[in-house]
Parts: sequence; structure tokens; C-alpha cells
Amino acid sequence: MTTPGFVAPEDRDAVTAMLLTQLAGLPARSPFYADLFAAHGIDPAALVSLSDLRKLPFTDKQALRESQAAAPPLGRHAAVGMAEVIRVHASTGTTGKPSWVGVTRRDAESWTEMTARAFTTMGATREDVVLHGAGLTLFVGGLPIRDALECIGSTMIPIGTGNSDKAVQALDSLGVTALHATPSYVRYLAEYVRGLGRDPREFGIRKIFVGGEPGGGEPAFRRHLQQEWDARITEGLGNADMAPVLFAEPPGAAGMRFTGGRHVLVELIDPDDGEPVVPEPGASGELVYTSVDRECCPLVRFRTRDRVLVTGLDRDGAPLIRCVGRTDDMLIVLGVNVFPTAVRDLVQDLHPRTNGVAQIVLPGPGPRVEPPLRVEVELGEAPGDPEGLRREIEELIRARLTVRAAVTLVPPGSLERTEMKSRLTRVAPLAEAT
Repeated sequence: MTTPGFVAPEDRDAVTAMLLTQLAGLPARSPFYADLFAAHGIDPAALVSLSDLRKLPFTDKQALRESQAAAPPLGRHAAVGMAEVIRVHASTGTTGKPSWVGVTRRDAESWTEMTARAFTTMGATREDVVLHGAGLTLFVGGLPIRDALECIGSTMIPIGTGNSDKAVQALDSLGVTALHATPSYVRYLAEYVRGLGRDPREFGIRKIFVGGEPGGGEPAFRRHLQQEWDARITEGLGNADMAPVLFAEPPGAAGMRFTGGRHVLVELIDPDDGEPVVPEPGASGELVYTSVDRECCPLVRFRTRDRVLVTGLDRDGAPLIRCVGRTDDMLIVLGVNVFPTAVRDLVQDLHPRTNGVAQIVLPGPGPRVEPPLRVEVELGEAPGDPEGLRREIEELIRARLTVRAAVTLVPPGSLERTEMKSRLTRVAPLAEAT
């Protein structure tokens, strides 16, 4: 396949024209891309088709950080001045330092269109009363989701994070039909409700929309959340630097389909050599995004570090995907790639012997880890023989993930809980490990 595999056939001509117009004018608007294209000997005006996208260099997160450090506040890659920006969001990434993302009025309208399409795909309707349990500040899963739900006509309850008591009050009195949050908060809120002596299923939530981190597609984790709430889960996938939600899961589908329309081009590449991967069932790779009509931060071939698996095709022949983890989080144990989310799903599958909460303990910064992989796992309400359970988890990790592990069982509540994204690893020297 010589062109990006996520473009709908009916959109191909329009997207091609928009992309070529964007690229031809980009050097004059963005000093970052003027220098990058010149360094690679590229004249964007000479590009003529979508297949020419492969001739362009990648943009990565580190380059954006350096761009902002060189020209604060928005960076050399920003293509408009702050006077044109109506809102600023941020992503923290692995460094904890914010990476600022500016949004013009037209950018915000595009985000609302894409995100509303995604939530409609996931099953949101104007009849829904949606409890929004995600951050409402700089997080792109906050205010842009509000805009999209209001566009659909849903009733949106902006609880945010850190307000689980208010969330329960809303569940009790406002006829909530749907919950939007990270998978971590969906589990956290269920545990919070059970800590009050109540059953999450009593609130009658029918739909749960998750995103912001891998997890919504992990089979055992998803089953657990659906059973806790007796609700259908659908997930979305986006990127703070490109758009809040670009892939969304139709109810009953085997994965998420691209819902970005004509605003974003998507490629699937081999994360090791950068070569294109055909998005056919069974293929895996890293998602790469190019903005087609972005005003403030028009990124070209931006490497997301999101590792996905193509799970099938929908009835229109469009690829369906699941996010299996981030290449930033991936560990390498004697040459074997291990995603912490895979360990969590394996542990969750042993519920109620475990409660599904696990954390990998690293002796130092990854990604390379000497075996055994140290894993702490919280006991569940019916653990049975703890020593037998410990050995079984170690054997399952060896059989399914092909690495040797050393498992420590800890009491419920021992590991960190969060209302946002779960921290599935922590660094602790051997002498400090539990």
C-alpha cells in the first residue's frame, strides 16, 4: 500500500488537496518546518500525492519540547501568534514538564467536530446524561469533551477528578446514564462506591466511555469494569498534540475505527525502522499523525508512540484497532518486549483471587530490565492459597509473556490508586522493594 491506510475512499481527493495546500504553505508559517524541510532537501510544493507523505521526516515529542524551549511559549513549530489562540492545553508526557498546545477558533471547531463524531460512534446520544469524570483543566480530555457532548446535545455533568463524593451525589440524583473517564478512574470510582457499602450497579449506568490511557481494550480489565457497573464499555483514542479523540469504538465492534474525518492523516509504521505497515488484520505498529488543516500546531508525521494492533475490518472495510500500550512504557526483558498493560490484564483475569491491581517494580529506569521481572500484586477477596497463587502468576507471565518473573503478593490497598492514569511501574532499588 503506497498511501496511508485510514483515508476513506470518498475523502481521498479532498484530503489530498488539503494536505498539499497545508504543506506548501507550511515553511512560511512555521520556522521549525522551514528548517526541517530544508535540512532534508524537501520542497513541499513538489509533492503531488498522499504517497509522497513518506518522503517527509518524522516529528517527535522531543523535537517539540526543544522547539518550545527555543521559542516560548508555543514553540517554533507554532504557525500563528498568541493573538490567534483562544485556548491552551498541555500534555505532560514522561518528563512531567508541560508541552503546550495552542488552539485557534477554527482548530477548536475541528476538534469539536472530530470529538463529537467519536462520541456518537461510541454510542452517545442527546438523551444521555453523562457524568464527566476526567480532568477539566489543561487535559485535552476535559473542555474539548464538554464541547463535543454539548454539540451532540447530551447533558454533561462536569465533575472532573478529585470529587468522587460529588460524583456519587450526581449518580444518586441526576439520572446519569453514562460515565466518561479514564479506565483507571472507572475502577477507582467502583472501589470508592463499594467502600461506602454500595453496589455500583445500583445507579443504572448503561454506557461507559473510556480513554486517556490504554486499558479499555484489555479483555479481562474490560470484563471486570463491565461487571462492576453492569454497563457497556466503548473506548476512544486520541493525542494531546493532534486531537482529543481520533479513533472510537462502535458498540459491539472488535476495536476502534478512525473518526478524524478529513482533518488528520494516519499512518501505521514499524516502530523500529519507521517503514510503513499495511493496516490489515493481525498487523501491529505505531500510529503516526499528520494534521491536514491545523492552524496553530500543524504537525507533520508526528510519532505518537501509541502501539496498536489491527483487530479486523468494519463493514465498510476500515481498519479496527486496539491500543496495546505505548512504546515509551514498553520494557525489554532479555530481548522480549513487555507492555505493563499486558501484565495488568493477566493479573485481572485471576479476579477474585486478585483484585486486579498490580505494579511492576524496576531497579532503575527502563526500558531494559534484567530478569526476573519484579511484580507486586494485590490479593483479592478470595485468594485461596497465597503461595499457590504467587506461583501461578509467575507461571502465567512466563507462558504468556515469555519472561521470568518474581511476584510478591501484597494486601489490598497497598499499591497506589489514582483518579487519572494508573502508574503501572515504579522505580525502586532492590533493597527498597517490598
